[in-house]
Amino acid sequence: MSSSTASSASSAPGAALAPPPSFVAASYREDERFLWALSYRLTGSAADADDIVQETFVRALERPPARTDEPVRPWLARVALNLGRDALRRRKRCAYDGPWLPSPIEAEPEPPSFEIPGKDGTEGRYDLLESASFAFLIALEALTPQQRAVLLLRDVFDYSVQETADALALSEASVKTTHHRARRALEPYERERCRPSPELVERSGAALMRFLQALATQDVPAIEALLSEGVRVVNDANGEYKAARRIVVGPNRVARFFVGLLRHEGGRELRHEIRLVNGLPALVVERRAGVDRLAPRYVLRCDVDARGRITAIHGVLASRKLTAVKALTP
Repeated sequence: MSSSTASSASSAPGAALAPPPSFVAASYREDERFLWALSYRLTGSAADADDIVQETFVRALERPPARTDEPVRPWLARVALNLGRDALRRRKRCAYDGPWLPSPIEAEPEPPSFEIPGKDGTEGRYDLLESASFAFLIALEALTPQQRAVLLLRDVFDYSVQETADALALSEASVKTTHHRARRALEPYERERCRPSPELVERSGAALMRFLQALATQDVPAIEALLSEGVRVVNDANGEYKAARRIVVGPNRVARFFVGLLRHEGGRELRHEIRLVNGLPALVVERRAGVDRLAPRYVLRCDVDARGRITAIHGVLASRKLTAVKALTP
């Protein structure tokens, strides 16, 4: 800002001076985790969330909000939501090589602060853990970018209709209509909804261990016994590494698929570790890089039913999807 502009701004009645860099630094400390949590749930991508948060604060430095005597988080959220919807639209316009899966995240650094002025935190339809689960993020793919943003603000972050309208530059009537359509699109998820809980963590971890033990014996019938009738395997490598580009369905096909993969590995040394990923146990695997276009690292996770049978197995291999998964300790 030039000195003449600054002088004019300071002389205007009730006007607030443009914030100095310290303002942005303070806002970053207070709001970065909130914006990352919002952006990750909006896009399903940890790398995109990183980019959105960075770009949001770049814009705060270059074109800060006009008033600094009001909370800055709503302004930052509007910028992040615009960037996030743009990222979703770009992704949906571009061809993706094979199935798409969310980015695995081990854990958000700290419980994000979701306080909204005048409220005591969030009491949304979906809590923070469920809204970051693979099942929920995959279900959100059925929504348009606008529906996704509205549903997250209303049902996760507990925004009112008016707050949602302000954040997305929509009318309140449009927010209500969009929210209704988004909930209707999520009805299949609601019918199968399985909230993360300590019991589900234990059941999922036990199923994953039984699957790995049966796989080690290459016993196809034993593996089949652990799988539900409609079990599906979905791999996301985005064409970067060798992986099944089509979804594998059915106990026998899934069992033979994994036995084939294990035999293809031969005597290659694999390092692995079970960690909590998006709230549930998952296998983090690493191998020597540059071998037969095989992914040097990947995450394998599963969903289970009430009987502990595996209903879905997800393999995330694309390197951009693994930015939030730490490398194994040597």
